[in-house]
Amino acid sequence: MTITPLMPVYPRCGVRPVRGEGCYLIGERGERYLDFASGIAVNMLGHGHPALVKAIADQAATLMHVSNLYGSPQGEAFAQKLVDKTFADTVFFTNSGAEAVECAIKTARRYHYANGNPQRTKIITFANAFHGRTLGTISATNQPKMRDGFEPLLQGFEVVPFNDLAAATAAVDDNTAGFMVEPVQGEGGMTPSSQEFLRGLRKICDEQGLLLILDEVQCGYCRTGTFFAHEQYGITPDIMAVAKGIGGGFPLGACLATEEAAKGMVIGTHGSTYGGNPLAMAAAEAVFEVAVNDAFLANVRAMGDRLRQAIEQMIPNHDDVFDSVRGMGLMIGIKLKDAVEARAMVAHLRDNHGLLSVAAGENVVRILPPLVINESHIAECVEKLSAGARTIGGAS
Repeated sequence: MTITPLMPVYPRCGVRPVRGEGCYLIGERGERYLDFASGIAVNMLGHGHPALVKAIADQAATLMHVSNLYGSPQGEAFAQKLVDKTFADTVFFTNSGAEAVECAIKTARRYHYANGNPQRTKIITFANAFHGRTLGTISATNQPKMRDGFEPLLQGFEVVPFNDLAAATAAVDDNTAGFMVEPVQGEGGMTPSSQEFLRGLRKICDEQGLLLILDEVQCGYCRTGTFFAHEQYGITPDIMAVAKGIGGGFPLGACLATEEAAKGMVIGTHGSTYGGNPLAMAAAEAVFEVAVNDAFLANVRAMGDRLRQAIEQMIPNHDDVFDSVRGMGLMIGIKLKDAVEARAMVAHLRDNHGLLSVAAGENVVRILPPLVINESHIAECVEKLSAGARTIGGAS
């Protein structure tokens, strides 16, 4: 037998974490890594945060899982907290971001069905987007690396250029259900929507009876310095997919919607065996209590500004490697010069300088630290980036 016990769909590197401490991961040989990947924007409170650890341990000793056939006191309480803090009137809990996006797609289509317009099934999406790895979510992208070999794909999506309002407007027809967009593209290159673009999509939806679906799986939940990134654009969605940071490392996602947008989601239209179980809700409550407040968000913005400034100040010293900085809050991308490939840089920083980061599209290195970093972590990160830039030539 040549196949590995773990299905070989990941190009796993040599880092083998066995423990985490705050903003660091520790490998099985005792090596320490500054974790500015955070499980790809998941571990927002870092590793081993006492409030999260206690909440999970206490709930595990009490009640971990029951079917959604029964009432959910924990789910109802946490859903109410999200409703009170967002545009939404109702929440469906999932196990992942992809499932949250799937629920959002179904909610949008069912809305038009309930309104007597079953032909309105097309969702307009945007180039370089990443919405997940299910058959439905890869159908919403135009990236061959995710689509090849999985045809026939789900019908009902049209992909147009990102940040191109004219193209989005031109794609609308009598079969359109709405738009689905990341306010900040993560996998696609850490590129924020322009104000004109996101506000323009909202305006089109309002004028033509369409739904605006936001995918805030990566950019949401405090990552950009506000609870959700769309708050910085002065608009609200009709439906929103959330995951990653919401559980602080525990698998959890959510689909949020207005009462109007969710009008078609009645008994029997959707479900999840594990979604919103008591253990997930305990983790989510703990994260919410720590992070969703003005002081925490202000610190995220301050640390984001400080990290970005530090990187910008470093770039002229290594302008043969680094090109520019992009992103919002603590969702930062460093675009590299063409001479250095992002995946090679990520591997070099990891293997030679103990800094964990993530590659993205458009030759960008993603910097996604825990949201609890301080000045010392920023200084260490920039020192490692600088050292990596000095040595990448000889290592590649």
